[in-house]
Amino acid sequence: MATLWFAAESVGYSEVMKTESRLANYMSPRRIHGRELVLGVDGGGTKTRAIITDAKQRVLGEGTAGPSNPLRVGIGSAASAIREAIDKACAEAGVQRADIVAAEIGLAGVRRGDLRSRMREALSGLGIHSIDVVTDADIALFGATEGEPGLVIIAGTGSICCGLNAQGKHVCAGGWGPLAGDEGSGSWIARRALQAMARGSDGRGTETILGTTACSYFNVATTDDLLIAIYAPGMTNDRIAGFCKHVIEAAQDGDEVAREIVGEAGRELGIAAVAVIRKLRMGRERFRVGYVGGVFAAGDLILDSLRAEVARFAPKAYLATPHLAPAIAAARMAREQLHRLPVAV
Repeated sequence: MATLWFAAESVGYSEVMKTESRLANYMSPRRIHGRELVLGVDGGGTKTRAIITDAKQRVLGEGTAGPSNPLRVGIGSAASAIREAIDKACAEAGVQRADIVAAEIGLAGVRRGDLRSRMREALSGLGIHSIDVVTDADIALFGATEGEPGLVIIAGTGSICCGLNAQGKHVCAGGWGPLAGDEGSGSWIARRALQAMARGSDGRGTETILGTTACSYFNVATTDDLLIAIYAPGMTNDRIAGFCKHVIEAAQDGDEVAREIVGEAGRELGIAAVAVIRKLRMGRERFRVGYVGGVFAAGDLILDSLRAEVARFAPKAYLATPHLAPAIAAARMAREQLHRLPVAV
């Protein structure tokens, strides 16, 4: 496995932490590197992106690697992917990991505090002065509002909505995964489409082109064969969610069933947003609701119903694309860590 695991096993995590503690006594951002390099990482279920920026917030290097959601791939594999992406970014920037003074690692699947702690432990051998591990929703929220009060709605394979008010309270709704939630997400849209196709196919519902589209996507000849394909042992949630793109295309081509499903997805995402707004008591305020994720390729087909749902509870809120991409947002958050780091005297 990655070198950091060899170090953790040979020296022991406690020794690694002692070493970092000794370094913190005399190392400061200015003494480590005059350019105050920081690192931002956006890690998800399909890929990991790392960027290094300097004191003027210029991107010096970028690297990508495979998935780093620890719930999907495990702590060790997630840490290896993060390290690979970081090393590629360092190579492009022409720097070493030790030159980085602060890192913000935003990961899918680390909603629980104990899992974030375990990821921090797994990354402690990287040699980076200060590392903070947060959720991918945290960096997406910062990217949507640049730290100002507001919301972000994430709708890709899964879905979640998070918000921050002026008092610093942070609240999320959704993020329960495909079995218990993910309403309005790619996997949810795909499953709704398959259900509609089944009803239309045997006369229980409206006829739709989704049957033909599904056969093409899942590589089968007839709708009856879809039973074998979608329940095959190797079928994954990500593969199911991939069908969402074709449902959106069918909706854009005018298929009424597909349009209804996409519109309903927007309403579900709006319901999650309203739940967050209500908990934050922001119903009378004006704020930005950022949105990010592949589902929003549907454009107004999903945004119209989302906007209407939010407007009923928070008429001054407005939808907008994020200010910053998640990895860039993570780097900005890492730079804010510099104000909290000890300074050598």
